[in-house]
Amino acid sequence: MEAQAAIEENLSGAVAGTLFRCPQATTGVVVLGGSSARVDVGRARLFANEGSSALALQWFGGEGQPPGICEIPLETFFAATDCLLETGCHRIVYVGTSKGAEASLLAAVHDPRIDAVVAISPSSVIWGNIGAGRDGVSWPERSSWSLDGIPLPFVPTDPNWTPEYVDGLVSYRGLFEHCLKTSRQEAAAATIPVETASAEILLVAGGDDALWPSLWFATEIVRRRSEAGKITHLVSSPDAGHRILLPGENTPRSTLHAHGGNDEAESRLGRMAWEGIRELL
Repeated sequence: MEAQAAIEENLSGAVAGTLFRCPQATTGVVVLGGSSARVDVGRARLFANEGSSALALQWFGGEGQPPGICEIPLETFFAATDCLLETGCHRIVYVGTSKGAEASLLAAVHDPRIDAVVAISPSSVIWGNIGAGRDGVSWPERSSWSLDGIPLPFVPTDPNWTPEYVDGLVSYRGLFEHCLKTSRQEAAAATIPVETASAEILLVAGGDDALWPSLWFATEIVRRRSEAGKITHLVSSPDAGHRILLPGENTPRSTLHAHGGNDEAESRLGRMAWEGIRELL
């Protein structure tokens, strides 16, 4: 079917970001970037070219928003769902990367209106804040998310962890693996209850992820949903890293911390995942 021309709108207020409104679209896609705070307009346009309305959501770092990923209200994402439903879409798909994947899975757990989630380089548990919090202070550590004004349980990180390096950049994967082992009780409380979500879930993860163990997280999500009788799709590659590139994307590699993988592997994994993503749309 020929893709419909999209009308681009810049949004502010309770729902901020860029909306590509496709006339007569029945599927709406919420695109959530990761901790870079990038509003992923390019990825949203990719979905609009498929005939879906797509919202590249700014969920922190904007005017009137927390400067970092600290106690972000899940209601932020419920409002994004409202926005797409109001455009006439009746199928809602969330596509999140890294911390955006963490948010997408949590949103689907608490919002049954979300029909499908694509979680790219996901986490299976809730972690603490990244960057400054609501008051501009990064420490003591707090939860990344809140619901009804109450911070959600999270896995604390060890401030005395000794950094590891890949290609001269800090690799945080060892930190996350260390914290899961040393904070088992907190990790159990912070586990995202994906088995309760009614949404279809497609996971995309690379085995060479140097930022956190996303393939292990994805495997855990598959296991727990399988035990609950729910089908979950996992697309993975052993040599891909944290940054997964969908067809046509050329997102630059981070210069702040190691992502692992390589351009070829991450593009190949993105192409492998694309067909499954299109089916969800």
